[in-house]
This record gives sequence, structure tokens and C-alpha cells, in this order.
Amino acid sequence: MYRTNTCGELRMENVGQTVTLSGWVQRVRKMGGMTFIDLRDRYGITQLVFNQETDAELCERANKIGREYVLQVTGTVGERFSKNDKMPTGDIEITVSELNVLNEALTPPFTIEEHTDGGDELRMKYRYLDLRRDVVRRNLELRHKFCLEVRHFLDKENFLEIETPVLVGSTPEGARDFIVPSRMNPGMFYALPQSPQTLKQLLMVAGMDRYFQIVKCFRDEDLRADRQPEFTQIDCEMSFVEQNDVIDVFERMTKHLFRTLRGVELGNEPFLRLSWEECMRRFGSDKPDMRFGMEFVELMDTLKGTGEFGVFNDAAYISGICAKGQAVYTRKQLDELTNFVRSPQIGAKGLVYARVQDDGSVKSSVDKFYTPEVLNNLKEKMQAESGDLILILSGDDANRTRKQLCELRLLMGSRMGLRDKNKFALLWVVDFPMFEWSDEEQRLMAMHHPFTSPKPEDIPLLESDPASVKANAYDMVCNGVEVGGGSIRIHDAVLQAKIFEILGFTPEQAQAQFGFLMNAFKYGAPPHGGLAYGLDRFVSLFAGLDSIRDVIAFPKNNAGRDVMLDAPAPVAPEQLQELQIDLVCKEPNP
Repeated sequence: MYRTNTCGELRMENVGQTVTLSGWVQRVRKMGGMTFIDLRDRYGITQLVFNQETDAELCERANKIGREYVLQVTGTVGERFSKNDKMPTGDIEITVSELNVLNEALTPPFTIEEHTDGGDELRMKYRYLDLRRDVVRRNLELRHKFCLEVRHFLDKENFLEIETPVLVGSTPEGARDFIVPSRMNPGMFYALPQSPQTLKQLLMVAGMDRYFQIVKCFRDEDLRADRQPEFTQIDCEMSFVEQNDVIDVFERMTKHLFRTLRGVELGNEPFLRLSWEECMRRFGSDKPDMRFGMEFVELMDTLKGTGEFGVFNDAAYISGICAKGQAVYTRKQLDELTNFVRSPQIGAKGLVYARVQDDGSVKSSVDKFYTPEVLNNLKEKMQAESGDLILILSGDDANRTRKQLCELRLLMGSRMGLRDKNKFALLWVVDFPMFEWSDEEQRLMAMHHPFTSPKPEDIPLLESDPASVKANAYDMVCNGVEVGGGSIRIHDAVLQAKIFEILGFTPEQAQAQFGFLMNAFKYGAPPHGGLAYGLDRFVSLFAGLDSIRDVIAFPKNNAGRDVMLDAPAPVAPEQLQELQIDLVCKEPNP
């Protein structure tokens, strides 16, 4: 028996007991004739005591121990003379009588503490050490509990957890596939699933009625803080449902998760629902952060043609936000905002600001172009008061300017402390466009995926005006992050063929890529719909993190590399030969 107790378990009621603990050395401290070692395992830390006067040989052995050594100790639980109220075990210590070094350790490349001195890349290279830190381990414990609660909830709602294949066929929609060569079928390739979309629809055709899966998905796309090449979805599908049925189940599940895991009550009222069009108009984003206001106010009537400022007079769109309560007031801070919107990432030409003075008058960066009357109209249109700051962007494209203003709004929200990570604002975004135009492909593309059903009332428009068709789709947004999304699916082979036609597929191409699904619909497909949550994103929100990497045990870096396993990496020529693959390296661009 390596241990009788864990390092986080013992309390005052255990004083006098003889116990055996095992774990890693957090730190060693020598004070006079005493040596103190903090022993750590997943459950906590317990202080060990070695006394030179009581057992000089044992104390000498303890003095040679370094950080991260793996120890087994036996001793007696005693009350600490100097208690530590910051540790759950801070009232007790173990007077050690037996010491067994199970494994020595090199000095780790960074401190294994909450505030480590290791950079991201170093911690990812030695991730097995990084995972020993409490702050990282707690995230994985939260993820574990999150998955348990999801399973318990969905089981009570009659969902079946069903696994789907990892080796599937490549599909042309969505992100790029990761492809896998087949040795037994030379020249043929599997793909890793971007999601189990068509497979879960087939499970509905099969009569499973309610399915879910906590499943790995793979997308070969550019990375960012909330995106990894492999990620985990809570994938769900339901038969004989409409949009409200799906939303009801997963709204209740979300409230259950917040209540159980965060102790946050989201109330009995349904979540707010906003159309995609309204989100774009009011916030410039289809995933608006609703923890604060600062909504867009269109200013075309107020500022275009009412003065001599040529930028506004030539603009196709002018809009502003109002920051309440002197959020920014120095020239340096205003210059920083101007530089932000002009940065290559944002791409605006400039920023106009106006501040409401204590006497109610308006001081603006374009004062010389406008009369006090126009500036007062601006104040009233923005509903601004003394001390408020008005920030205005304009441009020749409304959608682009809205996106720029959205980034400015988020920056202001952060600067003003309005994006509290312990505050949660959830909503459903509905009524998405069915299609969006791709300049690169020069054709309409599915905004979600080609299996999304149009709104029933818009189906006649597929012939006359497909660009105006709205999708029967819905996204759940939390604090400006899309945590999940789904739709009611097409369950009719004829309608599915029409969607493929609009997307530019020939009948032969549609049959080759998706014939298995369209043929299945001919054997009696129920109306069905579902959604998928991004597990990594959702857990990171619960943990108050900006990145999903620390809720994943072994994540990739921003270049999609696993620096711990050194992957991806070349393979032996013999493997390529067996797969009948030749590598052709492109010449670098001159």
C-alpha cells in the first residue's frame, strides 16, 4: 500500500494517527535543526516534519531531497505550531518516521506553482509538468464535472450516447479536412470528421430519436485563442422537433450547468432571442457581448450633409457608440483608440470623438465643421449626458464599418471594466441568412452547412431569390462567445437536392458526396434537428479563461504543433512507399 491517505485529506480529527502518504515534493525548507517538506498530490498539500534531534539520519536524508522528487512517507499526524489558514491541511503536519524515495527528479524547467515563471511554449513542451499545477488541474477537474453533468442531464431527457466513426469520407463544405491515406486502398483517403453531422442525421433516420456524443472533431483551419485543430463537441440531435423544442431542452441544460457547477442562477425567464439582422445592426456581430450596452446608433441623418466634414459627407454609413461616465478623457488615451481602429487588424480610416462637457455643451474633434446645433443634435441622438464620450466611425461599406465599430465597442467594454468574467449574459441568435456570397468561390455558400433547413415560409424563395432565404438555425452566445449552434435539418431528399443545386453541385457531384444521406431520406426520415456545443469554449468560460488551451490536457500551439510530442513530423520513406505517396515540395515564392 503506497498510501493510507491523500495529501489533501488529513484534518485535526486525525491528530495522533499513523498514516502513509505519497506524492511530489513542492518545496523544502530548512530551519535550524528542522527540515520541512511540502508534499503534494492531486488532492492537496501536507507539511512533513523531520527533526535533527529525534532522528539525525532521517533528517539528513530529507536534506538531500529536491523539488519534484516522488516520496512515500509514514509518520504521525500532529497539530501544527504555526498554522496556515490558506491551506485546507494547514492545521496539521506529519512527523515523519519512515522515508522512501520512490523516484528522484531533475530540477523542473519552470516553477510548478500557481504563478509560474514558465512561458507558454515552455509549459506546452513540458505539459506533463504544467498539469501538476493546481490552477491547470482545477480546469481539468471542472471539465470532468461538466461532462458528467451533461451526461446526467441528457440521460434523464432520454438521449442515447452513441459513438460515430473517426475515419469518414471527405466533404467539400466547411473548413479544410484532415485526410488519412488508406494502405489497403491505395490512392484512397479517409477524412477525420469536422463533426458527426450526417452520421447523427442517419441515427435519426434509424429511429434513435435522441442522440448525443461528447466527440472529437478535426478542422484544418487557422488557429486562435478559442480554436484548436482538434476540439471536442457536445453533439446532439432530436427527432420530431421544431426550433422551440430544441431551444427549450438546451436552455434548461445550460441553466442546470450554471447552477450546478458555478452556483449561478440564470432565472426562470427564457433567454433573450435576437435575429441575426438585429444583432448585426445593433452590435456589428452575430455573437454580441450582452454584459453591457453601448449599442450602435446610426448617425447618417445627424452628420451627413449637415456640415462641411467631407469624410462624413462622402460616407455610405456613419455610426457611433456612447461610453458612459468619462471612460476615456486624456488626449493620449484618445490617440490610443485612434491608433487601434487604424491598425491593420481593424482597418478603419480614423476615429471621430465628442465629449459632453459639465455644462451640457459638446466638445468634438470636428468642431470646426459643425455648428453647436448639429453637435447638440448628436448628443440627443446618442442620449449622452455630462461626462459621456461619443465615438464615431464611418465608411463606404456598412458591414465592414459595423465590424470595426464592434471591435471598438469590445475594447471600450474591457477598458471600462464592463466585461466581468463572473457575470454571464446568454442569448439565442436566430433567423440567420441561409446563404452567403463567397468572392473567392464566386458562388453562394451555406452560412452554416448544407443540411440546414430553410425557414418554412422562405422555401418558395429558393427559386426566385435564394440570397434572401433565412435558415431555421440558432446559435447560443455567452459573453460574446458562440458556445453552441444548430438548426432544424432538411429531411426531404427533393429539398436537399435543391439546396445542393443552389450551392453549385451537379446532381452527379451531390450523389457522389452525399448520396448515402439523400438515399436514406427516401426510406422515411423524421423531421429532426439539433445542435452542438463547443465543450472547450464552454468550460473555458466557466473557468474564466480567455483561451481554451488550459482546459485541454495536451493542446496544440498557435501553429498547430504539439511541441511536447514534436508533431506533426516527417515519416519514414518506407511508410510513404507503402502508402504509394510521393511528396512534391512547392518552390518558395520569390
